Amino acid sequence: MAALALLFVAAGCRQDMQDQPKYDADAASTFFADGRANRPLVPGTVAHGSFHEDTAYFEGKKDGKPVAVLPVALSPELITRGRERYDIYCSPCHDRTGDGNGMIVQRGMRRPPSFHIPRLREAAPGYFFDVISNGYGIMLNYRAQVSVEDRWAIIAYIRALQLSQNALLADVPADQRAALGQPAAGH
Repeated sequence: MAALALLFVAAGCRQDMQDQPKYDADAASTFFADGRANRPLVPGTVAHGSFHEDTAYFEGKKDGKPVAVLPVALSPELITRGRERYDIYCSPCHDRTGDGNGMIVQRGMRRPPSFHIPRLREAAPGYFFDVISNGYGIMLNYRAQVSVEDRWAIIAYIRALQLSQNALLADVPADQRAALGQPAAGH
């Protein structure tokens, strides 16, 4: 009986965080000379992850409009990285050629548009960045899964896919046209 009484008394002595002494936001304080509980920010500080001055890179927009050119340097490494990320995140729906016949479509989900239709071939890179970041239609956003750097790499690869699937003979330099359709040496 004494143990039970002691348990009830001990439970009454508990102090939770919501019950501890604290200042409310913008409350007065006698502790600091300026009389405020809130401390002023150190000049020049920015909250982690909240300041991205380069909106073209971090949002895919400039003056509220989708950027018309990639804000990163185009390189073979960027396209290779884009292909890796595309194969992981995009090909299940869009398939490896960008036609929109990925595995989930073959399993009954709605087909996304082909990257090779005129509307998407003419779309600005910033449009693709916005869709990857925020989703569109039934496509969910991939902001948390795909870093900003990798979103631009995927977009570079999508452009390479579009070029590869819609190239004309006139797009091939004249001195290399003869090699088309001919087997490689030793094959």
